[in-house]
Amino acid sequence: MTKSAERRNFWRAVFHAPVLLTTHQGNAYAQLLDISLKGALLEMNNAWHGKPGEDCELCLKLALDVTITMQTIITHVEGLQVGLLCKSIDLESIAHLRRLVELNSGDPEILDRELSHLVHKS
Repeated sequence: MTKSAERRNFWRAVFHAPVLLTTHQGNAYAQLLDISLKGALLEMNNAWHGKPGEDCELCLKLALDVTITMQTIITHVEGLQVGLLCKSIDLESIAHLRRLVELNSGDPEILDRELSHLVHKS
C-alpha cells in the first residue's frame, strides 16, 4: 500500500487552531491544519527549523481543561507545512479526538473503525 493510500485510510478532521510543538530545540507555536489518529498537518512560521525523523510532542488545547497530546515524529517538511506521524497518544486524548472527529464528520463510528484498523495492523 502506498503512503498516500495509507493516509486516506484515516479520516482527518480539518481543524484550524493554534498548537504547541515541543522538540529538542524547544517550544514552537504552529497552526493546526488537520488531525487524525495517524498524525497531524501543521503550518509553521519561517523561524522553525525541524527536520524529518525528529521526535516531538504536539499539544492541542481545545478548552481550559481539554487537551489532545500526541507523541509524534516529523515525517515531512514542505515549505511551511509539517507532517507529523503519531507514535503514541493517551486514552484521554483519544477520547477528546474522538469527540472532535464526531463533531466534524457527523459519523461517530469513524474513529472506532480507525482504532480497529490500528489494532489489527499491529
